[in-house]
Amino acid sequence: MAQFSVNSERFDPYKNFKFRVKWDGRYVAGVSKVGALKRTTDVVDHREGGDPSMVRKSPAQTKWEAITLERGVTHDPEFEKWANKVWNFNSGLGNEVSLADFRKNITIEFYNEAGQLAIAYNIYRCWVSEFQALPELDASGNAVAIQTLKLENEGWERDYSVNEPSEPSFEEPAG
Repeated sequence: MAQFSVNSERFDPYKNFKFRVKWDGRYVAGVSKVGALKRTTDVVDHREGGDPSMVRKSPAQTKWEAITLERGVTHDPEFEKWANKVWNFNSGLGNEVSLADFRKNITIEFYNEAGQLAIAYNIYRCWVSEFQALPELDASGNAVAIQTLKLENEGWERDYSVNEPSEPSFEEPAG
């Protein structure tokens, strides 16, 4: 496992409000919410025939939970373009799915309060299983219209090449 630096000055845990999402080598505009990164490993119970009083447990298959991305509706077509690679309405027989490139690797970058990159995760072989182009509309409402992508994936890992930053300190003015 890679070595990483530890900032001995940092006491507080990171806040959850500074992050960016990147795919195809560029940042995706306006992402306001990212679902949790979660994996679950099934458990296999087994026992030895000569030991009737004890059940042993072993790890089995690991599942990677889908990740949801949300952002306000804008003219930026990136969510819709990716969703259309999985299923494109009215594209003609044999062209409904873009098999060559419907999967993408994405990166989620997590920043400290000063805006310095602190942690990054790489998520592999993602594809869109749900796309919400528009939310429920309400003439009496007072909210931002949100688009949603649900991304299936085949695993993620922390990018240990991203080291904890040295946090800035402001000098006191000379008195």
